[in-house]
Amino acid sequence: MRAVRTARRDVLRALGPGVLFTGAAVGVSHLVQSTRAGAVYGLALLGLVLVANLVKYPAFRFGPLYAAATGTSLLEGYRRQGRWALALYGLLTLGTMFTVQAAVTVVTAGLAGALFGLEASPLVISAVILVACAGLCASGGYRALDKAGKLVVTLLAITTVVATALVLPRVSWSTQAFWPTRFEPADLAFMAALAGWMPSAIDVSVWQSLWTLARGAETGGRAEVRASSLDFHLGYVGTAFLAVCFVLLGAAVLHGAEGELPEQAVPFAARVISVYVEVLGEWSRPIIGGAALATMFSTTLTVVDGFPRALSGLADRFRGEEVPDGARASDRTPAYWIALGVLFAGSLAILGLFMASMKALIDLATSLSFLSAPVLAWLNHRAVTSDAVPAAHRPARWLRVASVAAIVVQAVFALAFLWLIS
Repeated sequence: MRAVRTARRDVLRALGPGVLFTGAAVGVSHLVQSTRAGAVYGLALLGLVLVANLVKYPAFRFGPLYAAATGTSLLEGYRRQGRWALALYGLLTLGTMFTVQAAVTVVTAGLAGALFGLEASPLVISAVILVACAGLCASGGYRALDKAGKLVVTLLAITTVVATALVLPRVSWSTQAFWPTRFEPADLAFMAALAGWMPSAIDVSVWQSLWTLARGAETGGRAEVRASSLDFHLGYVGTAFLAVCFVLLGAAVLHGAEGELPEQAVPFAARVISVYVEVLGEWSRPIIGGAALATMFSTTLTVVDGFPRALSGLADRFRGEEVPDGARASDRTPAYWIALGVLFAGSLAILGLFMASMKALIDLATSLSFLSAPVLAWLNHRAVTSDAVPAAHRPARWLRVASVAAIVVQAVFALAFLWLIS
């Protein structure tokens, strides 16, 4: 009986970061990019979505694995490689965080505007959303993130699966439907943008390690590696499955329809909601709209917490070694709040520049993440295969080989993308 109680306690300690990962991932990459992929290309990019999830699997897996095995975050794994690794991560984070935050926030603002008929500028709505997220992080910390993520992801997942099941008869399953017929530079650029956040930016692997530690602090101890693995796989597989659902929805309802998808936030959000309404009926509009808005708010919330949490930890690692199991669930250092303020100001500045085209902003943010992915994957691989990780918990040989292959593939495609746009 004691063994059962111990096992249950270990599972409870681990469960949570996987849900937060789903909350962070099922946002722009799914509601916007996956839907666009199905709408414009039918099923032709479905394979790319699946391959992107497979290729990024090792890098994401290493985040919670490192935290559960060592009791420290991936940032400590970077520090052990040398200050250059911390500096490199810091530069990549500063290069992407404003566009990432701006992209997820403007989609949330668009959904809020479409759902409630708000006449305020998306920039104003975005500012209000960012303030609300900061307040929630300040008042509830990890527990607020955990509870909000579980609720809204479950709601959107159920409605999305139901809607997808209903549209399957409308999808063209011919062999030709799975082969891209367009290879113009703009199409290749979109493919890079789609892969950049599929299922999410690899930055999130660092957040996963921090969330794993916070979860352990919340529940009174370090997560057991096996339970952490279960939590991760539930979130990762569920996220990949939902990405496929959004591609199918776009292909069934929007592919071949007249007119381009709107580029501004509110009209685009209204068009996405209309996909569900067309399938499920007008009665579903408030339910779907609310679920989509809640999901995007959850994504915005996790990003608002993720970047400052990572930058705060980065500042600490420059000062010295991380204490194993030293995380506090409610940890909010001055560096955290400074980073949050900088993130707030920089994101609003980016939004002001790209307010006329949400699509251009999202493509920029996702493309930057696409380019940084092989570097972050390489740092994660070095961290989790180091002597800091007990031998019993280091990745299996097949996973190490898959990780190296994934890094090479991502690097080759990133260099090819740079060559194409140069």
